[in-house]
Amino acid sequence: MESFIATIQPWHWLVLGIVLLIAETFGTGGFVIGIAIAAFVQSVVAVSFPDLSWGFQLLVFGINCMLFTFIYWRFFRKFNQQTDAPVLNDRAAQLVGRRLLLEQPLSNGVGKVLIGDTFWRASADRELPAGTKIEIVSSNGMNLVVRAVAD
Repeated sequence: MESFIATIQPWHWLVLGIVLLIAETFGTGGFVIGIAIAAFVQSVVAVSFPDLSWGFQLLVFGINCMLFTFIYWRFFRKFNQQTDAPVLNDRAAQLVGRRLLLEQPLSNGVGKVLIGDTFWRASADRELPAGTKIEIVSSNGMNLVVRAVAD
């Protein structure tokens, strides 16, 4: 094993970078991309300075791994988290602003509302009788916060 490490060639770093980029496509969330870039940079360093010892190559690679991973997480990760539909998978948040008639009373400000074919847990700041027109003002997990509205 040590004889292999002692003969690390630039193409080894290039292959490592390609393998890591392929692994990144399987959903590692950006963690491996900094290491892959460091492997590509290390292959350029190994071509530029062919007499570098394997220990120094690994040291430079380790430093570059930390550097490029930090750069990715600090500056580029936020681009992957932006979305034009932030409530896409949050059904309760999609219901905010909807108005409906309360079919069951909210006792002590807690109860259920029927929306479509689903009963949702609902809470209000006071008791509301059945037949009250309500508006969903926010959601807290799977709990809908409602308030009474005037007709």
